[in-house]
Parts: sequence; structure tokens; C-alpha cells
Amino acid sequence: MAKEKFYTSERNVQIVLSLLKANGIRKIIASPGATNFTFVGSVQNDPFFEVYSAVDERSAAYMACGMAAESGEAVALSCTGATASRNYYPGLTEAFYRKLPVLAITSHQGTDRIGQLIPQNIDRRILPNDIARLSVELPVVKDCRDEDYVVMEVNKAMLELRRNGGGPVHINLITTYSRDFSVKELPHVKVMRRFQAWDELPVLPEGRIGIYVGSHTHFSEKQNRAIDRFCATYDAVVICDHTSGYYGKYKLLPTLVQLQSDITSPFPPLDLMVHIGEISAASFNDTIPAKEVWRVSEDGELRDPFKKLTTVFQMSEEMFFLHYGKDGCNRHVLIDECRELFGEIYEQIPELPFCNIWTAMQLSSRLPKGALFHMGVSNTRRCWNMFQLPESVESACNVGCCGIDGCVSTLVGASLVNPDRLCYVVVGDLTSFYDLNSLGNHHIGTNLRVMLVNNGRGTEFRLGIHHCNVFGDDADKYMAAAGHFGNKSPLLVKHYAEDLGFHYLSATTKEEFMTALSNFTNPQLSDHSMILEVFTDSKDESEALYLMSHIQSDAKGMVRSKLKDAVRNVAGEKGINAIKKILKK
Repeated sequence: MAKEKFYTSERNVQIVLSLLKANGIRKIIASPGATNFTFVGSVQNDPFFEVYSAVDERSAAYMACGMAAESGEAVALSCTGATASRNYYPGLTEAFYRKLPVLAITSHQGTDRIGQLIPQNIDRRILPNDIARLSVELPVVKDCRDEDYVVMEVNKAMLELRRNGGGPVHINLITTYSRDFSVKELPHVKVMRRFQAWDELPVLPEGRIGIYVGSHTHFSEKQNRAIDRFCATYDAVVICDHTSGYYGKYKLLPTLVQLQSDITSPFPPLDLMVHIGEISAASFNDTIPAKEVWRVSEDGELRDPFKKLTTVFQMSEEMFFLHYGKDGCNRHVLIDECRELFGEIYEQIPELPFCNIWTAMQLSSRLPKGALFHMGVSNTRRCWNMFQLPESVESACNVGCCGIDGCVSTLVGASLVNPDRLCYVVVGDLTSFYDLNSLGNHHIGTNLRVMLVNNGRGTEFRLGIHHCNVFGDDADKYMAAAGHFGNKSPLLVKHYAEDLGFHYLSATTKEEFMTALSNFTNPQLSDHSMILEVFTDSKDESEALYLMSHIQSDAKGMVRSKLKDAVRNVAGEKGINAIKKILKK
């Protein structure tokens, strides 16, 4: 007697089955074969699914069209390797133009076998434009990272079946031909939902709420008012850095507190994080505990840097915040408590050596009113995000790819749009020299001010927190690329700048820097754009970052007491219990 069969041991198949159930997809048309036997063998033993057999895949796809059109339900197809999936093309083309939710699950041995003279391994990586709205491939799950990826891809596929009117979707399902069908229960898999403006929107979870802002286009006054109204309703805070461009009443800049080595998180756990904006180079993803993340974006795509995404709202941010916010509220306990906590950390900043952090601390508060400020990436961005900017100063950073190329050119372009506005950029030496030709552009006016922090290398790779630093001084050879571009020559940039008509300033000490600031921060346009070259030492940079990340050690008792008070005020004793683990660290 054959041993009773349940679900396959292949984790990617289990995830597909779990999300088919979660999305109410019961109808499956299976065609015969070996490569899809782990999928078919699993569904045929689960009474949830209605499984139909069709030998001809061309016919199966058309059957799915008829079944989907008549029932209004999504219908799944399953076929083996070889040319089986090619026969889906006509039916899927029909489904595409009729916007029918047909999910074609094609099983495969793996991309590594394509082109290796192994039978029944056709290449499905490129599909015709009109047979599927989306095509995803699900690898064999070997670890948690693979599992997160597969969960995300399957959720994308399920949601695309109904998105913008709906249509067919393709899943290429990699198999290992496991004969183990002993799994009795499917895993609990995170289900993601998408809402659009005309849908009935879900109820906001109760508890503590934060808004996380990635890099963002200019916030309009309407957007700011909608966010302020939302925060006032739910006692929420807006977590961001200088790449976000957000300057509202509930802004919280947590970089310095987040860096502290002796505290698990600068925040009490959030019950909901509302995520807006695009890429953020800030490393808050692992230090802001949130039970659930809602993403709000007009593109409606699933983006999950926090690994907590459950819901996507395909609508404008203003529309989202206006829907959930209420008039007449003025709650601000959490933001007040957080700012008090952060303020006491700032009061204990120690004496620092002459370095990028120290110059950021001095210059940040002195930027002229109404100036535009751009940052380089990596170490420069981290240093500047420790300190507040004046309210009227707008900030930005090339965090789309977080590369070093183009930071100066980007500000040059911005400076040309409004030649009467002072435009500042702070960059390291590798970033600056990589883009040095931009300063020779003959369109540059008199409103550009560049601060070049020259420590003779990519200091980011020599900091104690960076993994390249395990090589010590050997990291300078290639990883940090030390010694290029004149090796901190005091004349190279000076001659280049002056020959191009820039006013050149330099500083090698704190005293020289403070003297140079009087010209560099003059709110009036001068006759020439300026370059301020600041010479620092990589070891001082590393020491300063260490000092700034260990302020918490001297304030441990104070932070614990304040954090307890903040949570008690906002969430009562239940909140205290929720962060006991943090307080024990």
C-alpha cells in the first residue's frame, strides 16, 4: 500500500500553495508531466483545490480563459518542462487582451541548465509582450533570504492578476524533484494586499504609528498639511534624514541616536510604519522595530526594505493621509518625548578631532537662509545626517543608486535653475575628483559653493564600522583607493579652482575652518563661486565616528529612564512590557 502523501517538501511550492489559498484561487488545470509533479502532487491531495486535467496545454490555457470569464475567479495552470509551456501562448494571448486572471505556473529544472544540452530545458526568461502582465521566477529556497524573495515574488504575481483591470501572470517554478510529500501543514506566509483610491480602505491599526520617509521629491504645502493632520490625529512621528526633503512639524532626525552602540533601538516599537518616498541610504531598517509596514506610492509596487510589508496603497500620499487624518486633533506626546530624549544625547557630544563630523556640526547650523544643500553619499551623508539644518534650507542627495559619480554635477544642474539661490554641496575627495570635470562647465554662475573633504582616500572603507576595515592599512591599496589625485596635494585643487575662476579656500585645522566659514557662509552672492577644501586624516575620521556612536555609554541610565517615561505616557504599562527586551540590553 502506497504511503499517504501530503504536501511537497519543496519550500517554494509550499509558499505558492499557501498564497493561492490566501487569495482564494481554487481552480487549477493540470497537464501531465514529471517536472511539475511536486506541485500537482500537493494540490491533488488538498480538498481546498478544484483540480482539472487537460493533456493539451493549448487547450488547458483556453479552458482557463473560459473558466475565468464565467466564474469571475482567477484560474491557475500547471505544466511540465520542455515545450509544454509554449502551447500556453495562444490562450495566454487571449487572456491578455481580455484581461482575464489566468496564472500560468510552469515548472523548470533551473536557469543553470539552460543551454547545457540537457533534455527538456527550454529558455523562458524572455516572453512575448502580450502573454503575461508579469513574469517571476521562484528559486529553490535554501535560506531565509531566498524565502523572503519567493514570498515577495509570489505576492507580486497574485496581486498583478487583478491590478489595473487584471490579466494573465506567469510563474516559473524551479523544482528539485523532491519525492518527500510528508509535510502535513503549509507554512504561514505573509499575505500582501493592494488598495487603490476607489477601494474601501482598511482600518488603521491601533497603537503607536510612525511615518518613514525615503528620498522624496519636493513636498507641497498640501502634502505637509496632510501629514501634520495625520500625525496630530494619531500622535505619530515622521522619521527621516536629509535625503527626504521633509521639514514638517513632526520631523524626527534619529541618525545620531540610532548610531549609539549600547541601545538596541532609539524608538519604542511601532505598531505601524507608513512608508513613503523612495530609496533611503539611512540604516534605519534594522533599528526601527515595527510590527507592520504600509507602503503608500502612486506606482503601487511592492517595496519592502523593512521585511514587514503587508499593504500597498496605490494612490497619492496626500489622498492617503487626508483619508485617515481627522480635524481638531493636536496630539504630540511621542514627538515631544523623542525630542527630549534625543536632545539629552546631543548635549553630551564629546570634543571631536578635526574631521568630517566636526565640520558638519559647525557648518550645518550656519548655512544661509533659503540655501539648497546637497550631500555626497556614504560617510559624508552619515556625518551630516547627525545634525539639524536650518528650517529654510532644503536638502537632497543622490541616493537613487548611492554611487559616488555625479554628486557635484547634480548640484551644478540645480544651481542653473535658480542662479540667485546659494547652492552648497559637501563631498569627499574620491567623489569630488570622480566628478571634477563638472566644475569646468562654462554655464556655472556665482551661486555654487563646494566643500571638498580631502582625506586622501575613501575613508568610508577605513572606518571601524566598515567590513573592509578588517584589512587595516591594506584596505588603502585598492578598497579605499588611497593616494590618488595628488595624495592630498595642497595645490592641485587650488590651481584648478582658481584657473576656472572659483574663489578657493582651505583649512587644515579647526581654527582655519572657522575663519573660512565667514566667507563660505556669507548669505550674499559674491563675484565668484567658491571651493572650500578641508584636509582631514582618516584616523581622525574613524575616531570621531567611534566617539559619536558611544555617547550612549555615558548616558545609559538616563536613556532607559526617559524611554520608559515616553512609552508609559504614550501607551501605558502595556508599552513598557513591549520594550522590556530593549531595556535589558
